Amino acid sequence: MRRIRFLALAAVFCVPPAFGQAQTATQTQNPTAAPPSALEQILAKMAAREKQEISMVRQHSPLVETYIQKVRIAESDGTWVPDGDQYFIGRADFSRGLDLRPLPAPDDESPRHVLASLSHLFNFGTEFLPQGFLQMIYPDMTGIDPRNYNFDYIRREFLGEVRTLVFDVTPRPNSGKGRFRGRIWVEDQDYTIVRFNGTYSGHEFSKWNFHFDSWRVNAGPNLWLPAFIYSEQSFATYPVFKSQTYKAQTRLWAYDVGRTRQEEELSRVLIEAASPVIDKSEQATDLSPIQEQRAWNEQADENAVDKLQRLGLIAPKGEVDKILDTVVNNLELTNNIDLHIDCRILMTSTMESFSMGNTIVLSRGLIDVMPDEATLAAMLAKEMGYILTSKRRPDTRFAFYDQLQFGDQQIFQHFDFDRKPSEDAAAGARGAELLRNSPYKDQLGTAQIFIAELQGRGREIPNLISPRLGDTGLIRSSVAARTSDAESARHIVALPLGGRVKMDPWDDTLVLMKAEATAASPDRSKMPFEVTPFEIYLTRETTEKAKTSQLHFTLRPVS
Repeated sequence: MRRIRFLALAAVFCVPPAFGQAQTATQTQNPTAAPPSALEQILAKMAAREKQEISMVRQHSPLVETYIQKVRIAESDGTWVPDGDQYFIGRADFSRGLDLRPLPAPDDESPRHVLASLSHLFNFGTEFLPQGFLQMIYPDMTGIDPRNYNFDYIRREFLGEVRTLVFDVTPRPNSGKGRFRGRIWVEDQDYTIVRFNGTYSGHEFSKWNFHFDSWRVNAGPNLWLPAFIYSEQSFATYPVFKSQTYKAQTRLWAYDVGRTRQEEELSRVLIEAASPVIDKSEQATDLSPIQEQRAWNEQADENAVDKLQRLGLIAPKGEVDKILDTVVNNLELTNNIDLHIDCRILMTSTMESFSMGNTIVLSRGLIDVMPDEATLAAMLAKEMGYILTSKRRPDTRFAFYDQLQFGDQQIFQHFDFDRKPSEDAAAGARGAELLRNSPYKDQLGTAQIFIAELQGRGREIPNLISPRLGDTGLIRSSVAARTSDAESARHIVALPLGGRVKMDPWDDTLVLMKAEATAASPDRSKMPFEVTPFEIYLTRETTEKAKTSQLHFTLRPVS
């Protein structure tokens, strides 16, 4: 298989010894030695837990997504501005170490992707491997052994609801190359490392190493999953790089891919009714040919959604879907539309929307950056317009289950929701009509600002707005609203990536973040579509519990 390279210095990440390689250091036992101190006991427990963590992770194959933005300093106000990007999504196979298999999109050779790849020609030597970012799920792939590191206790600190012990960590002399240098946070019950912040050292080019902040999320008793990594590096001290700075977010999810729920359902004991269920109505229960065709079309759409969900690309139904359903219901009621439209969420950070049958799909990345409910309504109205105006014959391939029996790496090759420009124009016109009759008709200024900003960023973030399943119709949208420059300055144009939706890496459920709604702010704090650090509110999952969400769009259901 062709080796996929991805925006990073080949020499940057010096990979430590492979899994399971024996340590060369030995520890002399002295029967007359004093009993281990409290610090030594904690470090021993932490080292043992890290070994267990590495062993646990090796049993899973989550999806891995890395998005990198190259940024430059704006001459006007000194802020960082996106200036090129790279995107990667693949399936990890931790049983094989840091094996990472890409999920290529069918249009990776399209002009938009070619434009993005040409930027590599101007990044002298900055060619990275995706495995370099994946390595950041461990402080040390062999385990953070006290024989290889010095530990300096700093303090106790809460990360969300989890109390931790904080240590500064430095490699011991002659402990080998590629060791971790930085700070770790160890939860104080089972002594699991839940966060580590620093870099890998010991290489002659160590000054070029990405610095990273890696977080693990608790999914159950003794189950801490690598989930979020923020990394950053500036090459300002090297003239050849022209003060380039890179910021990146890596997300891991689909550890369970819904299997636990399916197995629980299989193990349930179902009691058959003592008497058969009888339809008391006098109407016939058989379907007419037209109804049978509709049911066949719906089966194809349901099968496609189920396949995407099983692979971890579409989130299971949850609270965020209900928000989308409420907005769609508002649009339907105020336009006298009697049509059941379902909403689902694509798990990726790429900004895209599409529809299949009567199901609208918006990506998590798109929902993440929307400034308000009216903007969400504008995106959904466009997709409703496509459903209402489409004359395309339904694609019923996936009503046959054999059509869905393909591997992960072919997923983006088999699904195609692209549209013709004429279809896109008709959907946009119908969507604008729906908005004019909706409760959002007087609030569309922010939606127009959002779309204009998205269109204006086409050359700066081409990979973020390049869809994997949909088409580029999103950046051609319009809501027929006008705003002045003064009005635009008062609004948050768009949120940074990860500004709204929080994902559970184990079962892929999504909830809205509980942060306070963002108010109008000075230009320096506006970071539309930008990569920002993670600051995770950690909790402990002692038992399986229902997940709830705070609705920060302030929804107004129409009665």
